[in-house]
Amino acid sequence: MKTLIFVGIGGAIGSILRYLTGIYFQKMDTGNFPLATFIANAIGCLLIGLFMGYLTKNNLVDTQLKWFLVTGFCGGFTTFSTFGFENIQLLQQQQYLLALTYTLVSVFVGITAVFLGLWFTR
Repeated sequence: MKTLIFVGIGGAIGSILRYLTGIYFQKMDTGNFPLATFIANAIGCLLIGLFMGYLTKNNLVDTQLKWFLVTGFCGGFTTFSTFGFENIQLLQQQQYLLALTYTLVSVFVGITAVFLGLWFTR
């Protein structure tokens, strides 16, 4: 039960910050490129790398802190399901090159951000 509370609180905080990220980046004219989702995913990937690197380095992987930060906060903040939906929308609009670019850049930046997060905590 205690773990559920940590996941829930972390998820609520992550979701609120994701919403605020969306509001902030919506103001920028990016054409059809879903910048807010891209930024949230990149930040979320960096944070999960930092959090897991820190937790692993300090033998805290099986703690409530992991459930709060990784499962809760990062799970609430990142938006991979939205990423998938936005790609489908781009494909339905026959914007194939933009969908491919968005997918490749998102995956590359996400993996690089996780690597950097892990690297920063070494």
